Amino acid sequence: MRDFSKVRRVVIKAGTNLLSSQTGIDENRIKNIVEQISALKDEGYQVILVSSGAVGLGAKALGHTSPVVYITMKQACAAIGQPLLMSAYRNEFARHNLLSAQVLITRSILNNRKSYNNLRASVSTLLAMGVVPIFNENDVVSTAEIGNVFGDNDRMSAMVASKIDADLLILLTDIDGLYTGNPKTDKDAVLIKTIDRITPEIMSYAKGAGSKFATGGMKTKLLAAEIAKNGGCSTVIASGYEENAILRIVHGEELGSYILPDERLHQKERWLLNTPPSGTIKVDEGAKKALFAHKSLLPSGIKEITGVFGKGEVVAIMDPDGMVFAKAAPYFDSTEIEKLQGHKSSEIGDILGKGRKDVIFRPEDLVFTDCVKL
Repeated sequence: MRDFSKVRRVVIKAGTNLLSSQTGIDENRIKNIVEQISALKDEGYQVILVSSGAVGLGAKALGHTSPVVYITMKQACAAIGQPLLMSAYRNEFARHNLLSAQVLITRSILNNRKSYNNLRASVSTLLAMGVVPIFNENDVVSTAEIGNVFGDNDRMSAMVASKIDADLLILLTDIDGLYTGNPKTDKDAVLIKTIDRITPEIMSYAKGAGSKFATGGMKTKLLAAEIAKNGGCSTVIASGYEENAILRIVHGEELGSYILPDERLHQKERWLLNTPPSGTIKVDEGAKKALFAHKSLLPSGIKEITGVFGKGEVVAIMDPDGMVFAKAAPYFDSTEIEKLQGHKSSEIGDILGKGRKDVIFRPEDLVFTDCVKL
């Protein structure tokens, strides 16, 4: 048995393949998922649902049978399918005297500290009132071209789980978990029940998307599990076709593949770690040593600025050799930091005006990462 006795907040992600039928939505599957969520809530758990299926439902409602490739078509299908999906959930939750709430987000909402904090507060309020938040990516406005797309709901669910302090992420799909090979064609394929590290070998077992309407696959689920793992959240990848899979997983039964969590970071550290940088600050060797000694970054230690970023946006911190070793949220924007570069802290007031911070950022605004060469 797995020990989930300390789990209190659960994120459940239901995939497109699991929820879809030939004619649209699988209402029995929706009913089954809602019944299990209701049972969890009766046991005192807080539950967040991340549901795929809007694009697929919209495509089927339009009679569109080929893969949805073009962005405008995807947005149109999402606009049609999202209310259909939410209506199905709302009706089923009502049978259990539960309210559900639609939460549509883009990646930029989680990346911006202010909007993220507002979202986190809103979701916490919904959970405290006993409401089940249902997350989905806002496909109607989310596009890769403007950098606010998650790409798939697996990774979105992991970011939600990490950033809203979930203890367990359950990725429900149409297969039993991660195998060492294709169990349909390889008689020696073995289900990997426990994963302590997501290594290149583990990733090599993953395949691509599962259907013409799905954007995920086992690879995206492992990438999602890694995000959750870094945030101190456990992940289980399992088949939603297993009877009462959600309840059995939460109660510790060894269904699917279990990815162990790392030690939980502070909430702000998790936000920094999972937010893509808007620019880069290169520092000298002395400043790097100071940061590792848990000291603040002073303007005198800055060698170079790249990118355009605002005050409080996440930036990558690079050493003199071009290795990124940390992320931080500075108190100044890129234009201001360029003006301060190489100067003493005592000169900040003279350069930018009185009443400004006397350091670029403090230790609590920094998280160290694995070194990456840019």
